[in-house]
Parts: sequence; C-alpha cells; structure tokens
Amino acid sequence: MPLAAAPRLLTALVLAVALSACSARYQNPVAAGGDDDDAVCQSRGYAQGSPEYVACRKDRDVQRNAATARADRRQRDLGEYMLNNPVRP
Repeated sequence: MPLAAAPRLLTALVLAVALSACSARYQNPVAAGGDDDDAVCQSRGYAQGSPEYVACRKDRDVQRNAATARADRRQRDLGEYMLNNPVRP
C-alpha cells in the first residue's frame, strides 16, 4: 500500500467506526416522559404496588411496544420501497 493512501484509509476507518456507533438497531424507543417507568409513575403520585401504579406501568409498556412496532414498520416499509424503486446510476 502506498504511503499516501494510509491517511485516507485511516480517515475512512475512523468515520466508519464513528457512524457505526450511531446505529443501535433494536434499541427500545423512550416512552413519553422519560425512560425510568418506576420514577415516572411514582412522580405522578402513585404508590408502588397500588392499582394506579400497576396501570401506569402497563400503559408505559404499551406505549413503548407501540413505538417499537412503529419503528420496525417504518424500517420494513423503507426496505420494501428501496427494493421496489431501485436507483439506477
């Protein structure tokens, strides 16, 4: 490898590593209001173990699962669009 190509290769490698750190697939989206369900439900005044607290935790789980399903659906739709509409150079 020529000595002049080494800086370009190193730059490309650093850029690839930096960009790969941004891609965290299957990371759960944060439900509205924060990511600590226990703290959120307790901050709303629900005592731990009360029916309201349990309902709050269930609602937050439903919100998180819906957000994950939406993200998965968007990713799948984008993949299908890219397959059905290839860009020809």
